Amino acid sequence: MKDLSVTLSGVKLDNPIIPASGTYGFGQEFLPYYDINILGSLSFKGTTAESRFGNPTPRIAECPGGMLNSVGLQNPGVDHVIAHELPELRKVFHKPIVANISGFSIEEYVNCVSKLTKEEQVEILEVNISCPNVHGGGMAFGTSPEAAASVTRAVKEVATKPVYIKLSPNVTDIVSIAKACEDAGADGLSLINTLLGMRIDLNRRKPILANVMGGYSGPGIFPVAVRMVYQVTGAVKIPVIGMGGISTARDVIEMMMAGAKAVQVGAANLVNPYACKEIIEQLSIEMEKLHIDRLSDIQRV
Repeated sequence: MKDLSVTLSGVKLDNPIIPASGTYGFGQEFLPYYDINILGSLSFKGTTAESRFGNPTPRIAECPGGMLNSVGLQNPGVDHVIAHELPELRKVFHKPIVANISGFSIEEYVNCVSKLTKEEQVEILEVNISCPNVHGGGMAFGTSPEAAASVTRAVKEVATKPVYIKLSPNVTDIVSIAKACEDAGADGLSLINTLLGMRIDLNRRKPILANVMGGYSGPGIFPVAVRMVYQVTGAVKIPVIGMGGISTARDVIEMMMAGAKAVQVGAANLVNPYACKEIIEQLSIEMEKLHIDRLSDIQRV
């Protein structure tokens, strides 16, 4: 029997597979397909202080090796999530939950973290710093070490659960940002978020997305994600959740050999609703081929 269990900041997961925020909603959509309790955990839809409709449509575009999305953080707001979504999720999912939190100001991040840290089943707070800083000219918090550190310090003051900062790949030096988050008290890191991309409709001679540009995800970004996870895990001592284009069990093991302690599966869920289930089922088979008895024993190459 292969041991698939992993541990993130003292939180033990039966396996390292976590559906990525924004690709799994609050879990309800996947109930008709399989028992979602086979998952290690799940990262629910990115939540902001107030409800958001998101960006105008069209906001999805297909492309080779993946997809573009410009959904724009559509969500019902943190109070609705706590009052309605989490109670419903608890009825069907009995494992630790990763709460994905977004914001447009430090005050908004702190507000959401202070509320979600009190939720019993929430074991990890995943703070997405790819959102524009409305008080800093619209640049994302995750594009500079100083801004990333300021968010980290602020949320750590109110968090009673481990804080993982989700990093953007749309930077020149992700390592300096990762180290700034670690120095500011982050318990872990999640990377990578989507890459900025664009498609043009040749017939209309206009961008396909109403927002012009969007986040590129899917297998096409996997090598970039592996590279960035490898660079970051070589520079920090805190655990990293790796993500970006993972769609097979072999991808999971490769990402863990790059230094990740667990992984998130994103775009694959939108292509194949059974993706996470199939990956978990294949992990033991691939471990046997590679003579791996415990996933937690995998060392960074």
